[in-house]
Amino acid sequence: MSDVGILKVLDRRRAGVLLHPTSLPDSRHGALGQAARSFVDWLAVGGFSVWQFLPLGPVGDDRSPYFARSNHAGDPGLVDLPTLAAAGLIDPDRVADTPRGELLASAGRALRAGGGPLREAFEAFQGDAAHWLPDYALFTAIQARENGRPWWEWPAPLRTRRPAALESARTELAAAIQDAETCQFFFYSQWKALRRYAADHGVRLFGDVPIYLAPDSVEVWANPNLFQLDAAGRPTAVAGVPPDYFSADGQLWGNPLYRWEAHKRTGFAWWIERLRAQFELFDLVRIDHFRGLEAYWAVPAGAPTAATGEWRKAPGAALLAGAAEALGSLEVVAEDLGVITPEVEQLRDGFGLPGMRIAQFGFDGDQRNVHVPHNWVTRCVGYTGTHDNDTTAGWLAHLDDAARHFVADYVGAEPARTVEALTRTVLGSVAILAIVPMQDLLGLGTEARMNLPGTTEGNWNWQFAWSDVPDWLGARCRHWNHLYGRS
Repeated sequence: MSDVGILKVLDRRRAGVLLHPTSLPDSRHGALGQAARSFVDWLAVGGFSVWQFLPLGPVGDDRSPYFARSNHAGDPGLVDLPTLAAAGLIDPDRVADTPRGELLASAGRALRAGGGPLREAFEAFQGDAAHWLPDYALFTAIQARENGRPWWEWPAPLRTRRPAALESARTELAAAIQDAETCQFFFYSQWKALRRYAADHGVRLFGDVPIYLAPDSVEVWANPNLFQLDAAGRPTAVAGVPPDYFSADGQLWGNPLYRWEAHKRTGFAWWIERLRAQFELFDLVRIDHFRGLEAYWAVPAGAPTAATGEWRKAPGAALLAGAAEALGSLEVVAEDLGVITPEVEQLRDGFGLPGMRIAQFGFDGDQRNVHVPHNWVTRCVGYTGTHDNDTTAGWLAHLDDAARHFVADYVGAEPARTVEALTRTVLGSVAILAIVPMQDLLGLGTEARMNLPGTTEGNWNWQFAWSDVPDWLGARCRHWNHLYGRS
């Protein structure tokens, strides 16, 4: 199937920037309004035609976008409050000092009490989202009433989704359910407006699908038969990866694993709908931990580290074939990092999917390393680093002198200019798409790192300010992208 999967977005050499919307300036009151449009404007000035995001779903207390709580819902924290104020749904004078949840609920009540095109659009959204919105809104409302307790600790009739208990909850929690539904309408409306704005400025949106979901997610609660759970709703085995570059004990993620036989019996309907939803939001989608579709690391529930896990096979080829048939094409990038076997490469290449190459991983002294830029291939997405890496400046600072000078020699720069030179190396590579984290364009150090794998505190907090961005940076990036034939 080597001719399968010619991606529409990757029709030519492109360049993009990796930046989650929570890292935007002026996004304290929401990121999907002017803050995002200003960044699209800057991307266009810089000659970038791709904006890469981390997952956009609701997050938990640790703020990790990879501990997904819904396949479909957007993070309420991203809804832009000034946009709601401009629509007359909330008082603009209350935005600065009123809790977000209170303002979103107030906006929802105002929308539902009104009429006209906005109310009609909300009702149309309810119809379009009928396959996921009622469960999500009910889950959110019940969890709030249960003081945030995970669903497996709810009263048994709700935990096991007995129809009478669910109907009673829908009646008792009608107001909270309506608030959750209008909040999702606000998210989707603002996202669609942002996507139109980006398209008008020549910018494609590149999303990210976590391979697994959080244990305490609406999807696991609503579809327990699709996951490896015991009778009480707790995982019998959990996800992770074996010891690797990031951790000597491996990474213990804790997500419930799929019951793949159940997915196969439905023709992978749940997965197909999951991908369909992402393709409605994005022009291109990365499947995080793609290798888990070929074989996954299963860690016994309760194990202290991931080191005691084992590899188990997954039906990735059948899943992707079913998705391609149902969806018409797979605008997918395979996150093929970590322990990659010939079987994983065959799955990726069999569907014509680009993989990933990370420049920071290429300087271990092995000139055959697939991540060293001279070994990259055209059908890949090349990065300086990702959200899981230190910034390039931080990475360089933690290398020993010999390694740091080797990297500088490789990119042909003085050590003080290595970050810039490595960025240019990535942009000048054969990779069809080159992505640079915003932190690297700004030359920032470890203080700007987005995530340290294997840890649960201090991550996902970085934001830049427009004062951090030199006036000349956009023009310089545009020159580089033109120089290397990217757009």
